[in-house]
Amino acid sequence: MTEYRRWTLAKHPSGVPDEDCFALVHFTPDALQDGQVLIKTHYFSLDPGMRGRLSGDSYAAGLKLGDTIESAGIGEIIDSASDRFAVGDMVMGGLGWTEAVLHPDRGLQKLDPALFDDKVAMTATIGVLGVPGLTAWFGLQDLGKPESGETLMISSAAGPVGATCGQIGKTLGLTVVGLAGGAEKCAYLTELGFDAVIDYKAESDLAAAMAAACPDGVDIYFDNVGGEMLDAAILTMKPKGRIVVSGQVSEYNQETPTGIRQTTRFITHRLRMEGLVVYDYAKQFPEAQAAMAGLIRDGKLSYKEDISSGIEDAPRDYAALFAGANFGRRLIKTI
Repeated sequence: MTEYRRWTLAKHPSGVPDEDCFALVHFTPDALQDGQVLIKTHYFSLDPGMRGRLSGDSYAAGLKLGDTIESAGIGEIIDSASDRFAVGDMVMGGLGWTEAVLHPDRGLQKLDPALFDDKVAMTATIGVLGVPGLTAWFGLQDLGKPESGETLMISSAAGPVGATCGQIGKTLGLTVVGLAGGAEKCAYLTELGFDAVIDYKAESDLAAAMAAACPDGVDIYFDNVGGEMLDAAILTMKPKGRIVVSGQVSEYNQETPTGIRQTTRFITHRLRMEGLVVYDYAKQFPEAQAAMAGLIRDGKLSYKEDISSGIEDAPRDYAALFAGANFGRRLIKTI
């Protein structure tokens, strides 16, 4: 049997995970059992939202020491003891940070190469058509309850969730304002059609910058950051505004979370704040994916991917996510 490599959890991190938290392990897959497939990974994702599970229980059970680091992936079936999948099939699922994985034939989605072209790459299934894009789709539409003419403000707007959310918002007739760090990311949002962009790294008074960009207030705040940025955004909300909590990247590595202070506004402005775990919408994924693929082909939804080759640098690239180093969906190409 061929030997492969995978990244496992070596110690539970405190703060931003450093390379010592991970171990690169060589392994040879076990023999196939009935109902199993052997998958050679082509791509896997690096997900900031996984951070909580490296230290303990989060939206799902925490990882134990020695566990393979979990993530979405795309791979090819290279051996099968399953009636559902054949050698050569391309699949998407929770493959993890690994060059290959022995996987049950459940929890995998077969990918039809005919569905992909120069506009919709296969990697989109773990990006704009995967968890990030679906989080934007359901978070905005189900929790945000948008109405044409309203104002939507998005934090970490140049990331895969935020950029998708903003473009969907434009198709729904919203005025869209994005928060991003640095001139390059802000220019990207302008290219996507955002109505206004705030470079939070260049602002000494973020609340004032938000108020200037949204003089009539904000109806929907799509939160990917939390902390002080969320506090500033609360001050811009219109009465009966909705705050959608998608992520809290500023909080993931804090031993004591910053939290929010502007809670009085929830009373005076009758605000509502609600979070989501996108897997709650799993039965609706195919319909949403088809709709978003249609938007891509119609030129109304574009996406950016940041792809590195080789499994070796995955921990370092993962840590860089929390400093805002990525530009688009962060993927590792293993072949």
